[in-house]
Amino acid sequence: MEPLYIVAIGVMAGVAAYLLMSRNVLRMVLGLLLLGNAANLTIFVAGRLGSNVPPLITGEQTAIAVSANPLPQALILTAIVISFSLIAFTVVLLHKAHQRLHILDTEEMREAEPVDADAHGNPSSGAKQ
Repeated sequence: MEPLYIVAIGVMAGVAAYLLMSRNVLRMVLGLLLLGNAANLTIFVAGRLGSNVPPLITGEQTAIAVSANPLPQALILTAIVISFSLIAFTVVLLHKAHQRLHILDTEEMREAEPVDADAHGNPSSGAKQ
């Protein structure tokens, strides 16, 4: 079962890399989201998937050594919450940028920035001469 997950992680990471190299900001955000999911799946697979141990151990029973490690699962839950908040903030930021500039291309966004007059040696309009 784990080789299937490894292939899925590789595909997700490859698609994420492709999307991150795009000039469209929305595709970059989707690539970031996919890359985070691939990392979460990697941690999940590292925590052992196949376990026949019952989740609750009662009485004189003891946990055996092959039980799944709960630490990666807790780490993944935390990473999902952080990733969701980061993506939500980024989507709101992109929505505001799109409302203001009416573009999603990073190159055009860079060109839409105002030129700093002082950087080119010209006096700015508000400076005293």
